[in-house]
Amino acid sequence: MQKEPLKKRKIVTFGEVLMRLSPSDNRKLLQAMQLDFFFGGTEMNVAASLANFDVEVQHVTNVSNDIVGEAAIATLRKYGIDISAVKKVPHPLGLYFLEVGSAMRSSQIAYNRLNSSFAKISPEQVDWEEILSGCGIFHWSGISPAVSEGAYQTLKLGLELAQQKGIVVTADPAYRSNLWNYGRNSGEVLKELISLSNIFIGGVTEINEILKTEYTSDKDGFIAASKALIAEFPSVKKVFDKVRSSINASWQKIYGRAWTGEEYISTSELEITNVVDRIGTGDAFAAGLLYGLQNFADNEALDFANAACALKHTHVGDVNLVSVEEVLEVAKGKTDGRIKR
Repeated sequence: MQKEPLKKRKIVTFGEVLMRLSPSDNRKLLQAMQLDFFFGGTEMNVAASLANFDVEVQHVTNVSNDIVGEAAIATLRKYGIDISAVKKVPHPLGLYFLEVGSAMRSSQIAYNRLNSSFAKISPEQVDWEEILSGCGIFHWSGISPAVSEGAYQTLKLGLELAQQKGIVVTADPAYRSNLWNYGRNSGEVLKELISLSNIFIGGVTEINEILKTEYTSDKDGFIAASKALIAEFPSVKKVFDKVRSSINASWQKIYGRAWTGEEYISTSELEITNVVDRIGTGDAFAAGLLYGLQNFADNEALDFANAACALKHTHVGDVNLVSVEEVLEVAKGKTDGRIKR
């Protein structure tokens, strides 16, 4: 188990900022006369949550050079994210449409991100040497290298430099088969990038996809899968996983587990019986884990991540907007939701 937290230094995230368009009150699109919009995106959600926890965090991305891009930048600035590495380019911001499900009706998403501003990013647009100065953790997800060749090459360059500098790299593989349309083999790319990473945020499903194995999802299967991943990628030292049980779209149960390289640890299960919004819950887990690793030992970091994930289910939008104090309360067992006066 980790005895001492990681040093509290800047965290860098890399990924697309998307505009989400969604009907309110669980309406389907065909019922809606107007749409609410939010800005999000996997790595941006992590960055915003970390900034909300008062962590110094810098996000690297491209946005559109228009009023939509300006609104996206204003949102990043509002959250407290360092936007000095955000570039404005003459391509549209990516969009996605979300119908929020309820009970037995699943949520549905449709993306419009082909040829987006982030898809057009290229290595020469990003000064990784400057960005990674003073950085303690570099976080990436498997969504970014799936978007385009430029995004893949830009991320790879950053990870190689991070490795040279001894920066801790956290990887959320987040495999999305429908995104890999530009010619690269997803398995080969993810293996290459995971080999440049130190902490893996994912479970048996992701490991099986990467290693082409068939480990089971129970405790023994998770431990065996984690050991196999570390054997394949020696730079990876620890595996953290969020386990979800879905009763229906409105009722979820989650717990966290990890293989620390030495032992198996897990959290208690948290039950969310009235899900408001599931989008960004995995990102909330990742952000909670990164905050936890800079402040606590592994077991407490995992408890913090699980509580942060649970709380994200309780409010609308892509970003987890709860405080450190709120997360700690839930992590320590306070789940009654009583009014605070």
